[in-house]
Amino acid sequence: MSVSVVILNWNGEKYLNEFLPVLLKSIEDVPGAEVVVADNRSTDDSLQLLSEKFPTVKVDAFDKNYGFAGGYNKALKNINTEYYVLLNSDVEVTKGWLSTLYTYMNENPEVAACQPKILSYHRRNYFEYAGAAGGFIDKYGYPFCRGRIFGEVEEDRGQYDDIKDIFWATGACLFIRSADYWEAGGLDDEFFAHMEEIDLCWRLKSRARRIVCIPQSVVYHIGGGTLNAEHPRKTYLNFRNNLLLLYKNLPHKSLKRVFDVRFYLDNLAALHLLLQGKYQNAKAVTDARTDFRTIQSKFSDKRQENILKSVTSLQKEISQHSLIYEFYFKRHKKFSEISPNEELAE
Repeated sequence: MSVSVVILNWNGEKYLNEFLPVLLKSIEDVPGAEVVVADNRSTDDSLQLLSEKFPTVKVDAFDKNYGFAGGYNKALKNINTEYYVLLNSDVEVTKGWLSTLYTYMNENPEVAACQPKILSYHRRNYFEYAGAAGGFIDKYGYPFCRGRIFGEVEEDRGQYDDIKDIFWATGACLFIRSADYWEAGGLDDEFFAHMEEIDLCWRLKSRARRIVCIPQSVVYHIGGGTLNAEHPRKTYLNFRNNLLLLYKNLPHKSLKRVFDVRFYLDNLAALHLLLQGKYQNAKAVTDARTDFRTIQSKFSDKRQENILKSVTSLQKEISQHSLIYEFYFKRHKKFSEISPNEELAE
């Protein structure tokens, strides 16, 4: 087998029923490609559906829910192919999406991972929040995309149709070399969900591997299939894991300065949520910071390993602009109004 498209499923019966037929048809133009569904202990009829309607699809059924990171690590250990594609169950693929990525990766061995252009399933001429046309972060760790700044999503008018080096590729549809995946340590199980793909991509980038977006490959993503954007659990995981991401990967000279600023920015975010009446979300931010401090020491070895294996700490895809300032004060709502192509100052 050359490529394994791996769907980590949790109660996604309706998505599997809707999107698997198109997916199975779409991989026929890639020799040796297969689809694997790893089930995170679903309580719906996902497994029955797979058995009855999709008997050719390989299924790896787990004994419990291992989360996004742990679930994929567990599934991928049992798969022996050159490439993995981590694909959300709520993604509709298009003709040629896989062959386009596959051909590019074969022709560019210095590229560790890539993603297609991610458009919205419901608003099909707009980018989708989780990935759009490739991911970046600012100097304080806030993620953004070509086509999405915070909650502002752009219409796709072909403005980001160039193949471009990016900082992170979305876990909604991540095409990655299996050798690079395991050399970098895979996804971090302790993240459980959210930000784990950015953490993995940062490790790859620090080891001088490239990550790109290939917009000639297109998929449509529903998004929010597990937790909606307003759920306090999602808020908690995003803030806690973002701090873990920074702690694990920032160069020594940047760490204290960034964390000093984030203390104020995170508390400002909690206050903003409180004033909006989102009390549980505000509490989730403060809980995230408290829990990060509690578990921080557990990640010191991982941080040390990342620093030792880094061959470069200068990443031009980390914007030296503050996304908070650009968005809220300068009112820049589009990627084209923010310049991420500056090297990270140590």
